[in-house]
Amino acid sequence: MIPPIANNFVAGETPEAALAHVNGLNDRGVAAILNLLGEHYEDRAAADADADAYVELAQSIADGESDACLSVKPSQIGLGVSEAAFRENLARIVGAADCFVWIDMEDHETTDVTLDAFERHARETDGRVGVCVQANLKRTRGDLERLADLPGKVRLVKGAYDEPAEIAYEKKARVDESYRECLSFMFREFDDGVAVGSHDPEMVELAERLHDEHGTSYEVQMLMGVREEAQFDLARDADVYQYIPYGSKWFSYFYRRIREQKSNALFALRAIVGR
Repeated sequence: MIPPIANNFVAGETPEAALAHVNGLNDRGVAAILNLLGEHYEDRAAADADADAYVELAQSIADGESDACLSVKPSQIGLGVSEAAFRENLARIVGAADCFVWIDMEDHETTDVTLDAFERHARETDGRVGVCVQANLKRTRGDLERLADLPGKVRLVKGAYDEPAEIAYEKKARVDESYRECLSFMFREFDDGVAVGSHDPEMVELAERLHDEHGTSYEVQMLMGVREEAQFDLARDADVYQYIPYGSKWFSYFYRRIREQKSNALFALRAIVGR
């Protein structure tokens, strides 16, 4: 059983629990991005099993008519085994899902294969997939030029991986600057499909201004358990998605989520003392 503090950030251990959380969100105007916890598999059987679980989850979303989509990590569905295993399992998930499928971005060593997979499925499905890019990587501004003319959606996040200094910005102010530059490019050059993956009020407000200026459609994506009241407030005027992790591997996710950013630790502390 997930303890009370952790269940602020993780929607249970089963797909049934996760979908119950989704239904509550939908009632308040927020859509969902569901992620089965698991990553860095080196065993093909484990990767195949999680791919099977995503196929079943997609069917459950369709059966329940939930406003939800999927988000998968390449290393979870086979990239740690081989590129072929990743491609096969991703194709299986995308082919079986009636809902939208996001491809998460992991560390810099997986960037090229992830973008290649996104481009293939974006073209084949006429945009029924999305990919995440990270503003802390120096290459991202160039990657966005490649992605601008593709169908599908692109989620911009600041980036949480500890990347080498030669390929990534390290200072918060420089990452913020890169985020603003990348977001401005997206609203200017993308036809639609901009996803603002940020809890930073400054970046969300910038997206609102850019939308007013360019008319590009966008959505805001935030994590479960972080600024949830702000999510509900934003949903009155914008499309808002909550990224919802679930599954038996909740502890490592919860521990990493708290450690990776001081701001998240503060949110967790507030959750603790507020009970």
